[in-house]
Amino acid sequence: MRRLTTCLWLFLGFIPLAANAQSVVARQQMVVAAHPLAAAAGLEMLRKGGSAIDAAVAVQAVLTLVEPQSSGIGGGALIMHFNAARHEVAAWDGRETAPAGATPNLFLRPDGTPMDFYEAVLSGRSVGVPGAIAALESAHRVEGKLPWAALFEPAITLAEQGFPVSPRLAETIAGDAERLKQSPEAAAYFFLPDGKPLPAGHQLRNPALATVLRAIAADGARAIQQGPIAEDMLKAIRAHGPDGGSMTAADLAGYQAKRRDPVCTLYRAYRVCGFGPPSSGGVTVAQILGILEHQNMARLDPRGAEAAYLFAEAARIAFADRAEYLADSDFVPVPVRGLTNPGYLALRAQLLDRRRADPAPRAGNPSWREGRRFAPQPEQAEYGTSHISIRDAAGNAVSMTTTVESAFGSRLMVRGFMLNNELTDFSFRPELDGMPVANRVEGGKRPRSSMSPSLVFNADGSLFAVVGSPGGGQIISFVAQTLIGLLDWKMDPQSAIDLPRLTTQGSMVDLEENTTAADLAAALEAKGLKIRLRPSISGLQAIVVSPAGLLGGSDGRREGVAVGD
Repeated sequence: MRRLTTCLWLFLGFIPLAANAQSVVARQQMVVAAHPLAAAAGLEMLRKGGSAIDAAVAVQAVLTLVEPQSSGIGGGALIMHFNAARHEVAAWDGRETAPAGATPNLFLRPDGTPMDFYEAVLSGRSVGVPGAIAALESAHRVEGKLPWAALFEPAITLAEQGFPVSPRLAETIAGDAERLKQSPEAAAYFFLPDGKPLPAGHQLRNPALATVLRAIAADGARAIQQGPIAEDMLKAIRAHGPDGGSMTAADLAGYQAKRRDPVCTLYRAYRVCGFGPPSSGGVTVAQILGILEHQNMARLDPRGAEAAYLFAEAARIAFADRAEYLADSDFVPVPVRGLTNPGYLALRAQLLDRRRADPAPRAGNPSWREGRRFAPQPEQAEYGTSHISIRDAAGNAVSMTTTVESAFGSRLMVRGFMLNNELTDFSFRPELDGMPVANRVEGGKRPRSSMSPSLVFNADGSLFAVVGSPGGGQIISFVAQTLIGLLDWKMDPQSAIDLPRLTTQGSMVDLEENTTAADLAAALEAKGLKIRLRPSISGLQAIVVSPAGLLGGSDGRREGVAVGD
């Protein structure tokens, strides 16, 4: 697969980031994205004098075409933005919403038991109201420099003329063939006339998507929230699976992106800003760092058992709070201030026993907690996503994580783009032992996310790093581990990204197989951790501002690149 990927990169004119590669260096501006064609589109906007948010719009439009398994206009996005002139950090929430008619029992069978994951996914009930374009449009009104319509030109051209199917896309189509074929439009698009999945290198055109992108270029998010495109989305959703869900035209037309307060906390000499509720990413990353601030991480071997154990335990303690408290703050009182308070995190840090792992960490009792307690949400699958890191010549930056959730979302294609299955990020169980789960389904609510787009600042307020990753529920661990690599171990971004991955969502600890992380299994098990060896699905994208210029790193586990001037 690496050979095929390298051929694709060389064909597109980029140098692949192999294992142990060096960070890419640029002087003024940089785009790091999950596909070479998407990164090229973003850099084209920067070269035309565009802003970081202009580039992000262009990247997202191309990713809809070339990486449909991960993100697109049929999904959602969380955008962190830094305005260098105003020294202002802003957060735009384009997370999908549940239809107004959705109920807490959305993913329960008639006998009251929760559905299996794919039983829920392969149904119109899994589709949330898309928000990625609405969020980008809202951010562009404030931070854009180029005309909105111009930002879609690269994607429209590629959709009309065609692009080579990448090895990762080909592999994902083949691995998901039976589910994809349940959507007639997806079956016609992703498979050859003989029924075989598209091979890597196949020149793929998408004129239907080009037409939709032209409509968005002319009318913005309204083009897919109202009118014939919206009507086709509703028809497809209602016909998908045994129960087409409850989404209505009013749900689509009424969607609004929201501007949120970022979650900014101190770690060592740095200020780390992440996304707050409905994402759990910003708070949980802040908690992991806040707990580890009481450890001398800098003296530890980045690949050693002691560093791995401390990170795993800090993450497990933080995930216990996540399971109980984190959800859409428009519906549930989330004690963000309490959860990220240094005094509270000092108490949580005392739970970290360097000799023996806690068998089952429990949520704490932070200040500013309102109302009744919630039951901890049982662990369940989370997938998908893509990430974009950008810094423009004026010093503005975007860290944007974007998603359709599972690979190819709901597997439902409409007019050349995939619809999300984001509602399966809600808890399938609305209550536990008679207590409600904070992240239960409710009409109009946004499902809890693990997306962790992050911006890091030096003590003087200047931008230091732009970081984020795809990877579902593992995103939080991916980002926190990379931040420790950058901030404690003083690694360049590519070296921090290349670290063997260690992740947890509270109970099991996953070590990246066939790496030095896997060699730590026995030592970690001896301390009481439950260990699995698994391949990593990280796709980290990072930019660091250094005296040498902009340093960019992209995860060699996927197909991303860093490009810049």
